[in-house]
Amino acid sequence: MRLAGAMLGCALLAACGAAPRRFTPPPASPDAAYVVRAGDTLYSIGFRNGIDYHDLARWNGIGPDYRIDVGQRLALRAPGASGVAVVPRLRPEPPLPVSAPPRWLWPADGAASVTVGPPTGGQALRITGEAGAPVRAAAAGRVVYTGAGLRAYGQLVIIKHDDTWLSAYGYNREVYVAEGDAVAQGQRIAAMGQGPGNQPALYFEIRQNGRPVDPLRQLPQR
Repeated sequence: MRLAGAMLGCALLAACGAAPRRFTPPPASPDAAYVVRAGDTLYSIGFRNGIDYHDLARWNGIGPDYRIDVGQRLALRAPGASGVAVVPRLRPEPPLPVSAPPRWLWPADGAASVTVGPPTGGQALRITGEAGAPVRAAAAGRVVYTGAGLRAYGQLVIIKHDDTWLSAYGYNREVYVAEGDAVAQGQRIAAMGQGPGNQPALYFEIRQNGRPVDPLRQLPQR
């Protein structure tokens, strides 16, 4: 009991600032590296972890074709971060690309509400509608990912619009495009599937340099 009381007293003194303590950084996250699995692309790995694919390529010495191989170990942090061994950077890191956003179209008909943000932060939309309803490309671009490998997104499509902007479409029942396909704005790319609570819905994100932005600030007013 005396020992417990002494320990409690020390804790209270520290909390009151009587004994300032030096801040110790937390240990490196176990997610500082990722091993590539079948079906992964650099875009999907970046999407899952909230990292721009340009950064992933630079940190890991990946060329402009963005090719990765199953079993390859990728650093998810910049060179010099604790616990991460990557190819040294010989040049200053270039600034992220900047471009004006496309003139977006709504990707589906139905009621929209801001959902709980993605795990990486930001905001997304859940657009409720009818099962099998058309899901359309919000802007022209190229499909860089299709599949169900990203947990909680269901069948997902990611479209790259330029070096700055991506859009993502989840919960799909069917997908009508494949990786590498060029798509036109408004083109039907999928059929709406089941979202949370088995309610027909589309999960929709817009990302700027890998970071989710508020879709309602990008889409035209209805």
